[in-house]
Amino acid sequence: MAAKEMYDYLSAASADVDVTLSTPKPQEYLLEEGTKNQDVLLADDGSEQVVTLADAFIFYATLRWDYLSESDAGSVLDLYYNTSYANRRAKSIKWAHPTDGHTYVVKFAGDMSRIVRAGSGGMQHGVSEIKLKVLGYVS
Repeated sequence: MAAKEMYDYLSAASADVDVTLSTPKPQEYLLEEGTKNQDVLLADDGSEQVVTLADAFIFYATLRWDYLSESDAGSVLDLYYNTSYANRRAKSIKWAHPTDGHTYVVKFAGDMSRIVRAGSGGMQHGVSEIKLKVLGYVS
């Protein structure tokens, strides 16, 4: 079977804001989660019936960077907090996936924390974790 990616299960989409979150590959992890809007009804005899409420898949991507340049860490925060960009979860933006080569339309799907710690070369920056809801791909 050929390799598959989120891209293969999504449709084309347009971002609310024409700006792209582009960051290095995460040092800790990139977790891709997929689900579908379905209800599973369990009967008394243990059988189940699955009711599919929508055919589209729902994907999330979670990324973590312990160490980012001050510029990259600042870019992530600006996209998240700036009311002209994502405005936390209000608007969708583009995300350049760091490993599969596709650009997706995403919304931030949760809170964000930045890490600033003392290091041998001065202050070191990181983003503890961001979760993105993937809405589609940029065609």
